[in-house]
Amino acid sequence: MEFNKKKLAKSELIGLDVKIIKSENRFNKGIKGRIIDETKNMFVIKTKETRKKIIKNQCVFEFEEKNIKINGKSLSTRPEERIKQR
Repeated sequence: MEFNKKKLAKSELIGLDVKIIKSENRFNKGIKGRIIDETKNMFVIKTKETRKKIIKNQCVFEFEEKNIKINGKSLSTRPEERIKQR
């Protein structure tokens, strides 16, 4: 099954590997890891060293398995509401 931005934005994101390619906070750029939790406004990303809480609205994410880039503003809804929008 081929994923595009629209399908990925409406699917479950926990467990996917992600990289931050742009961020308003310069310290977040380049963070790589696996999404372990998600709220309306944040991802919790497990990196090799620690866990990072990242604000979705401030970043552009690249989902590495799918090689898709998504602006965090389009992901800023509750996960359960976003998944129901199919």
